[in-house]
Amino acid sequence: MSLSVDVYVPRAEGGIEVLDVPPESSDVAGWERWRTEVWGSEPVRSLGARFFPRLATEDLTVAPDEMSDFLAECDLLRTHLSRIADHMIAQAATEAEAGTGAASRKSHAEHADDVSRRLDNIVNAARRALGLRGGVIIW
Repeated sequence: MSLSVDVYVPRAEGGIEVLDVPPESSDVAGWERWRTEVWGSEPVRSLGARFFPRLATEDLTVAPDEMSDFLAECDLLRTHLSRIADHMIAQAATEAEAGTGAASRKSHAEHADDVSRRLDNIVNAARRALGLRGGVIIW
């Protein structure tokens, strides 16, 4: 199962309308396990992130008036991709030693690239939302 990022717009009568993903875009925001292993991980929390760590316990809804702050947090994570990739490698090694997972066959650069590509999808959705005065949901 994977996490998806979608754009929504508030409805005048209340509630929200989740918009279709444009053909040239991707809604992939990572694997379900990334809720804790990446977005809610200690390295992300230690950066002072306030949006992404919520994914460890719930779906993330970013309101229209929070989009600028959310985009800044995406930029913050992007500047620390190496640290996040370090954590992903260490996490996989710990799970392999405990017999609860397989050792990662991916390189540090591949882990960083995986997170970067998911951030690209999230940022693209956030920019679309900003232009529509909408928000995003990662679920």
